[in-house]
Amino acid sequence: MAMLAILILPLMYLGWTAVAVVIPTAVASMANPGPHGFTEVVYAYTSQTGNNGSAFAGLSGNILFYNLTGAIAMLVGRFWMIIPAMAIAGSLAQKKSIPPSAGTFPTTGGLFVGLVVGVIVIIGGLTFFPALALGPIAEHFAMVAGTLFAAN
Repeated sequence: MAMLAILILPLMYLGWTAVAVVIPTAVASMANPGPHGFTEVVYAYTSQTGNNGSAFAGLSGNILFYNLTGAIAMLVGRFWMIIPAMAIAGSLAQKKSIPPSAGTFPTTGGLFVGLVVGVIVIIGGLTFFPALALGPIAEHFAMVAGTLFAAN
C-alpha cells in the first residue's frame, strides 16, 4: 500500500506527459516546441495532479485532450492516493502495541530522520530528474550552445 501511495502521483503526471507529447492534437497546442514545451506539459500535469491546475502561458490547455486528462489527473491526485493511505492507517490501528526491546528501531533519533529524508530525496530525484533532464536542463544546454527551437 505504501508503494501504491508513492507511485500514484508520478504515474499520473509522468504518464499523462508521455501521452501528451505523442498525441498530435496535444502537441499542436504547445506554443513552444522543444524542451520548453515539454516542461510546460510536465508542469501542467504536475500542477493538476497536485490539485492546483495551473499551467505555463505557452500551453493552450483548453482542448478536449487536456481537459479530460487533466480532470483525470486531478481526480486521481485528490482521491485515489487517499485510499492506500487510509488502508495503511487502518492496518496500523489494528496492530497491538508492544513495549520496545533490543530489536526495536528508535524513531526519535537522527538516524531515523536521516533515513526518512534520504528516502524522500531519492524518490523525488528518481521521479523528477528524468523530466528535468529532458526539459529545463536540456533547454539550458541548448541555450548555451546557441540552439533555438522555433515554432513550425
